[in-house]
Amino acid sequence: MKPATDPLAQLTEIRAIMERSSRFISLSGLSGVGAGVVALLGAGIGHVYLREQYGEQGFYRLLNSDQGQRMAILPFLLGLATAIILFALVVAFYFTQRRARQDGAVLWSSLGRRLALSLAIPLVAGGLFCLQLYMKSALGMVVPGMLVFYGLALLNASKYTLDEIRLLGLTEIVLGLVAMLLPGLGLAFFALGFGLCHIGYGLLMYNRYERTPQS
Repeated sequence: MKPATDPLAQLTEIRAIMERSSRFISLSGLSGVGAGVVALLGAGIGHVYLREQYGEQGFYRLLNSDQGQRMAILPFLLGLATAIILFALVVAFYFTQRRARQDGAVLWSSLGRRLALSLAIPLVAGGLFCLQLYMKSALGMVVPGMLVFYGLALLNASKYTLDEIRLLGLTEIVLGLVAMLLPGLGLAFFALGFGLCHIGYGLLMYNRYERTPQS
């Protein structure tokens, strides 16, 4: 006589199989922590550089600088932004690849490519838009624009991965909208949105999905 099967257990197993086939669930919380640390370091470097250039109120002075001053400092800002993105991607790739191997998943699968593309389109569009804001003297809207577009990218990608990404995306959008009202605190909002929020999200995800329960 065959043992009775638990319908609830069967439904749970079916749901897990469907999630693995339709969503990339091997994102590592440590990727978020690492990216947040990189962003905080980048914000700190930017603060020190602007203070050396403009004095104690470096970022605020940059907002009120003339076109010549803005263009002179643009190569440094672009270089810093590029370094932050590259280091954050390296950290995210390392930890996510490690978790994907533990889960027996393939990182660069068709699902992974769709996730990357859904992130990349809003990010590239937002980066070009924010560069134009800088060139057109709307410096106070650059950081809010970065936060809003990043939040939209996360929302766009959330349909391919964990639901918590949607919450992080909404948080980034709200921070961007608030930052529009306080342009002089743009660097602080950058550190909060890309740094502390990433770290908080990463710790939440690590404790929820990756941390080994204590026996």
